[in-house]
Formats: sequence, structure tokens, C-alpha cells
Amino acid sequence: MILDAHGHIGAWPDFLIPDPSAGGLVAMMDRLGIAAMGISDLLGVGPDAVEGNRRAFEAAAEHPGRFGVWQVYNPHHRTPLTDRPGVWGVKLHPDVHQCRLDDPLYEPVFALGLPVLAHGQTDSPWSDPAQFAAVAARHPEVPLLMGHTGLWPYGFARAARLVADHPGVLLEVCGSKITGRWISRLAALAGAERVVYGSDACFLDLRAGLGRVALAPLAETDRDLILGGNLARVLGGRLA
Repeated sequence: MILDAHGHIGAWPDFLIPDPSAGGLVAMMDRLGIAAMGISDLLGVGPDAVEGNRRAFEAAAEHPGRFGVWQVYNPHHRTPLTDRPGVWGVKLHPDVHQCRLDDPLYEPVFALGLPVLAHGQTDSPWSDPAQFAAVAARHPEVPLLMGHTGLWPYGFARAARLVADHPGVLLEVCGSKITGRWISRLAALAGAERVVYGSDACFLDLRAGLGRVALAPLAETDRDLILGGNLARVLGGRLA
């Protein structure tokens, strides 16, 4: 079963997204054999987390079983969160919200114990991988997905090293800069059980994101873990 950890719906102001609709994502997921995707609405990542979260839940209800919702939390607005059916966890974007991942303003999120998918960006003052290690040290019980594995190729290996002693942190591999060979190297560095497939669709082409993992030089058992086994383990009954 292929599970995509990192997806979005909705428009973004900085560039054109050809098809930002939930229906368009589902159609492409069907073509590629992707069972389910975790989504946040880009309105929520941007100026209105409450309305964006409402839209994400609406999309999940319109396409039963295909979307799990990453609820966006804006630390400056203390966005209300829920743990109802369909929730996969909480989405944090420290760079957009300009709040360091290890800032106490995020403590209400980590206190919930839900899985967290957070944007990660090497050398960012807001989301450098070192901050993931700091949060994991404080909250080892919280599954924490490092979005993009730090984003920039020069930081991938460092990201893996920084969280090596924090098994609750998983390296999520979406991004236009990552390659199949890098995914294979991350599996070797961190263990395949610590690497999770995501696409960043509809930002990025879903076909390319899946293809990087499908064609990466990996053992088939490791590929299966990365494409869905690891995320299924983290989500447990949330997939039901």
C-alpha cells in the first residue's frame, strides 16, 4: 500500500499550480496506485489556518479513505485542533509563520501527542534539522516527520546524523532537489525504517515524487517501508 505523507490542496500566491483541486489529486493518485495522502490546505499554511483546516476536512469527506488531514497550527493564532476521525496529525510550517520549531509557542501541539509533519530547511533560522533534534529530545513520544529532510542536498546527510539518536524523527523525502540515489543514501544512513515517502503535490508533480522512490536503488523490502510501511506504523489506527 502506497501512502503519501506530504500533500496539499488549494492555491498558493507565489506561483501557478495547474490543478490545485482535491479531485485532480485523487485522479492522479488512482493512476499511480497511491492509496491515501496526508493533506493540508495551502490557505491554512498561509493566512487562515482555521478556514484552511475546514477545507481540508471537507475534501477528506468528499473522498472517503483517500485523504488524511494534517491540521495546520499557526502558533501566533493558537489555532484550535481536534483529534477526530480522519486526522493524521498536525502540520507546522515554521518558516511561513516565522516561529522556530523549538519555540515554546509550539508546546500545545507537542503536548497532544499527535504525529507532526513540519517543514524542515537546512540553515533556516526557523526549521533547521538541529531544531528537530531539540524537539525530539523534549518529546521523544511524538512522531515527528522532518519535511523535505532539510530541503537542500548539502544538508541531507547532516539531517540524518542530527536525528540519529531520536527514533521518533522520520525523514520525509519530498522536494525538487532530492534524487533516487539520495533516498537510497538516506536509507543507508538512517535506516530504511526512518525514511518516509511524500510528494509535496500539488506543489510538485506527483508522478516525479513517486518515481524517485519507485526507481531508487533500494532493496524491495526497504522500498515497501519507505512507500507506506513506515507511515502506516506511525499512524496506526488513524488509517482505519
